[in-house]
Order: sequence, then C-alpha cells, then structure tokens
Amino acid sequence: MSRAARSIMHEQVLLPGQSVIKVKWNDFPHFTFPWHFHSEMEILYVMKSEGTRFVGESVERFEQGDLVLVGTQVPHYWKNDREYYDSHSGLRVNAIVVQFSADFMDKAVQNYPEMSHIRELFSRAAHGVHFTMPENIEIGEMMVNLYHRQGFSRLMGLLELLDAMARSKAYRLLSASANVPGTLINPENRIEKVLNYLNLNYTKDITLKNMAEQFGMNSSAFSRFFRQKTGKTLVKYVNDMRIAYACKLLQERSLSVSQVCYECGFNNISNFNRFFRERMGVSPRMYVSAIQ
Repeated sequence: MSRAARSIMHEQVLLPGQSVIKVKWNDFPHFTFPWHFHSEMEILYVMKSEGTRFVGESVERFEQGDLVLVGTQVPHYWKNDREYYDSHSGLRVNAIVVQFSADFMDKAVQNYPEMSHIRELFSRAAHGVHFTMPENIEIGEMMVNLYHRQGFSRLMGLLELLDAMARSKAYRLLSASANVPGTLINPENRIEKVLNYLNLNYTKDITLKNMAEQFGMNSSAFSRFFRQKTGKTLVKYVNDMRIAYACKLLQERSLSVSQVCYECGFNNISNFNRFFRERMGVSPRMYVSAIQ
C-alpha cells in the first residue's frame, strides 16, 4: 500500500458491549493516531499538550484547553510539536476523548423540540466545532467528571455534556465544508458515497466528468449537487484536502516540497505552490521554515 493510500484511514471504534459511549483518558508521550475518520462523533479536550490540529481542511495550532467536537465521517488528526517525539523531553499528552454513536437517541434528537438544540449541535459538528473561553474549561471539567461515571449515570452525563455544548455561544466552526450531518448515517445516501470516495482517492486524478460518471449523473448535475451539499466546488474541496495532507507531510519533514506536491495529488509544482499559498497564506517552503 502506498503512502498516499495510507494517508487517511477509517477507524473502527469499538464501543464497550452495546454501549453508545466510550470515554478514554489519554496519557502518553505524543498523539499517535494518523489522519482518520469514523462513523462515531468525537469530543476531544486537551488538558496538557500542544501542536497542530487537522479537522477537515482546517489546519490550526492547539494547546492546553483545546476543545473540539468532530462529527461523523469528518477526517481529523492531532500532531504534537517536534519536541514531543524526543524521548528525553519529559513532555506528555493528557487528554479526554469521548466517542459516541452518531445515531444516539436519533428519534428524540430529530423529532422532539426539547432536543432541537442538540440537533443543531450535531449539524454544526459536520464542520468540526471549536469551543473557546470560558465554556471550554467548564465543558472540559464535565468531560473529566464523565470519565469517572459509569452505566446510566454516564449516559445522563453525556446528555448533560451535549446540552452544555449545544447552548454554548463560545464556539466557531473549523471547516467551511460540511459532511452533511444526519444523512451520513445512512450508508445508501449518495453524498456519503461521494465523500467517502474522495476521502480514499483525493490524492489520485479526480475530474468532474469522471466523478459524475462514477455516481450516475451528468457533469452539470453533479457539479450543482456537490456544491449544494458541501458549499464548495469539487476542485476546491479536493484541493483543500490535498493541502491539509501536504501540511501534515511537510511537518514530518521526510519528503521534499516537490515530493510532497506529487504525493498529495498535484500534477505540477506551480499549481501546488499557488493553491498552498491561497489556503495557508505562505508558500510551502515558508511554511516549513516557520515550523522548524
């Protein structure tokens, strides 16, 4: 399997028994899981650590107190700063991760007015949601408390946590495009098939004509459909994914800029430089210099 084929992977989240929720306390030298996606929603609260956070096409710094809700099928990846990989640094990651089934209380969330604010939260989660002061600390403390609860008490704690997140005004969306919340739960949904295909093949040659044929539509209809569902053109969506992957590779420093260009699916260095500058505000070489 090529490096590009391994660039994003589907994580199989094993929830304990038939439980809808999994709570993990992470205490290790550095984040290790690669860029991936899964059908479960995820909340991650960083108590101690810093580095770069990738959610969809969003690429940002993270540090202590970072709190993010990631929706179903949204690619994400946390990468620590370089010094965390030095075994003598003494640095460690402390983080709480909550994962729960995307169809959690689906009927109630979709139909009951008392749950309408949580339905809206799940809709925002398709973009990735970053919570800021002061709610990030308060919600983070609720996650720590949730870790120590079990059974029915933990289930009620999850509802309280989601209620607090849904009512918070101290948030912002990370990714401009959305993975169409709710509809992605249905494996027969066309946009899910399209996005899953792109998640696995964005480093390959992707054209509007080929995508339209792949999904039984003409080019004009597919273009309208894709933009309506994602808010972006196919080219913009694919290039944003490629640039996010390029940032990951450039941070690893194992490939040259030109190698990263072709590894990410660009067919020439000038296009890569142009799209990278448009997305990140600097050239790839300046980006590498800035993170050294």
